[in-house]
This record gives sequence, structure tokens and C-alpha cells, in this order.
Amino acid sequence: MGWTVRFEKAAERDLDRIDPQIVRRVLAFLTGRVAERDDPRSLGEALNGSELGEFWKYRVGDYRIVCRLEDAVVTVFVVRVGHRSRVYKQ
Repeated sequence: MGWTVRFEKAAERDLDRIDPQIVRRVLAFLTGRVAERDDPRSLGEALNGSELGEFWKYRVGDYRIVCRLEDAVVTVFVVRVGHRSRVYKQ
């Protein structure tokens, strides 16, 4: 069972600001590893906190991908993409 990957507007803007080589790595990770899994939670970690508990993060080098996983529609919604030092502050 494959998952669909969708990007929210903020994540699309984040990708426009990142180096194209990093963008290729992020997209390859999402389509090649996350989307192909039966359970994409096995690759990532849940974010902690009352406001962030519904989100998952994935590591690609020094960059983080923050996602919301929707089991009902089998979709990974990418919320933010950014450097690890800044992505959680946005």
C-alpha cells in the first residue's frame, strides 16, 4: 500500500527557498522511502507537546520534514521543510 505525498503552501514556499540539491534529496526521500512504506511512522518520530503531538518529523541530513499523517486518506501532508535549527520555530 503506497501513501500519497501532498505539500501544503508553506512547505512549497520552504522548498523554493532551499538549495536545489537539498530539495532533490528531500523529494527522493519522501517518494522513495516514506510513500512506499505500509506505515511511514516507522521512519520518523512524533513531535512532542500538546500542540505538536499530531505531527511527525523526518530527518534528511541537517534538514527536517514536518508532516501530518492522515490514515483515513492514506496521505502524508508535508507541513514544513527546513534546516533543523529553524524549522521548529516557524
